[in-house]
Amino acid sequence: MNMQVLDAGRDASGGYKVDATRGERVGRVSSEWFSRPDDERFLSLGELAAMVRGRADHSRSRLVETSRIHVEASRSNAERLALVLPGADAPVEPNHWSFGQLAAQIGAPAAYLRQLPAALAGINLQYGLTSHRSEQIKTFETANGRVELRAVTGPDYGRIYDHELVEAVQRIAGNGTGDTRWKVPGVLDWSTGVYNPRVDITKDTTTLYASDRDVFLFLVDDLNPIEAGRLPDGSPDLYFRGFYCWNSEVGAKTLGIASFYLRAVCQNRNLWGVEDFQEITIRHSKYAASRFAHEAAPALTRFANSSPMPFVNGIKAAREKIVARTDEDRSDFLRNRGFSKAETARIIDTVLAEEGRKPESIFDFVQGITALARDKPHQDARLDLEGRAKKLLDRAA
Repeated sequence: MNMQVLDAGRDASGGYKVDATRGERVGRVSSEWFSRPDDERFLSLGELAAMVRGRADHSRSRLVETSRIHVEASRSNAERLALVLPGADAPVEPNHWSFGQLAAQIGAPAAYLRQLPAALAGINLQYGLTSHRSEQIKTFETANGRVELRAVTGPDYGRIYDHELVEAVQRIAGNGTGDTRWKVPGVLDWSTGVYNPRVDITKDTTTLYASDRDVFLFLVDDLNPIEAGRLPDGSPDLYFRGFYCWNSEVGAKTLGIASFYLRAVCQNRNLWGVEDFQEITIRHSKYAASRFAHEAAPALTRFANSSPMPFVNGIKAAREKIVARTDEDRSDFLRNRGFSKAETARIIDTVLAEEGRKPESIFDFVQGITALARDKPHQDARLDLEGRAKKLLDRAA
C-alpha cells in the first residue's frame, strides 16, 4: 500500500476524486465560517498575526484590589460607564464582554445592569466591588485611541495570548497560503466528487478568523493526498491531513487543537470523510501558559511533521480484520456492542448500498456506524456513535 500518493486520482482540472460519503462529518469550521463578518476574516497568517500581535503590544494585564476600583458614571451620557483603576493614567471603559465578566466576578446579573442608567448600574457595581470576597481581580486593558477594558478575570487566570497560538501555527505553516504544505483548504465539487485543492483565498473561502474575543484557524495539507485502501470501484480512497485550533485571550473559550484526516472540504467549510479525530484542550488556569508551551505547541508540530503511516496501517488492519461472514454474525457483532435491532439493520443496509455487499470487516462496520451518526439530529447521540466507531478502529489497529 502506498503511503503518499501525490498524483493519484487527479482529474483534468488537477483535483482529486474522493468519496465524501464515508467517515464523519464535522461542522465546527462551518459554524465559524457562517458566523464571521468580513472584518474577522483574514487572507494570510501573516496578516492575522500582525493584528493579534499588535493589540497584544498595546495591552497590559495586572492584579487590582477590588476595593480600590472606583466606578465612574457620566452625567452627560446615561449609557457611559468607566472604571478608575489604581495607578492608571485614565479611566478604562469596559466593553460588552468585560462588563459581563466584571458583573459575574461580583455576583451581579449583567443583563439587568445593562438595562439601568449608567449612574444606577455604577452604584450597584461599586457596592459589589467593595464587598468582593476574593479582594483581587485581574484586568486586561488595551489602548487603541482610548483605554478599553477587554477582560476581567480571577487572579489565577492563566492567559495564553492569541498571538502565541498564531505564531506557533506560523512556525509550521508559514503564511498558510501555499508557501508550505499547510494552507487554506480548497473546495469539493459535489456534482463530480472532485476535490480541488487550489482555490483563490478570498474573504469567502478563508478559514483564518479573529475577533476582539478569539482566534480560530483551519489548515490542510491537501496537495499531498494519502491513499489508505481502495474504494469499491478500485480507485484509491484518498485522505488529507488537517487541523484547526482556537483560543481566547480574554477568557471567552479554552485553547484547543484538533487534528484529523479528512477526504474533502465543501464550499460551506464542512469537513467530510473525517477519520482519526484527536483533540486537546487547555483551560486558562494558573499553569495554562506552561501547558501550552510544553503540550499543545509541541503536539501541533508533531502532527505537522509526522508520517501518516500509522494511520494508513490502522485503516489497512481494519479493512483486513474480518469479524462477520453471515447475517447472524453481523447481527451479533452489532447487538453485542449496544446497537438496537433497528440500528443494526440500518448499518448493514447502509454498507450494502455503499459497498455493494454486506459488512464483513471492522472497517465496513465503522463506515456503517459513522453513516448512522451523520443522520443523528442531536450532537450527543452523534458523538456517542462516532466514539464507538473510533474504538472499533483502535482495537483493530
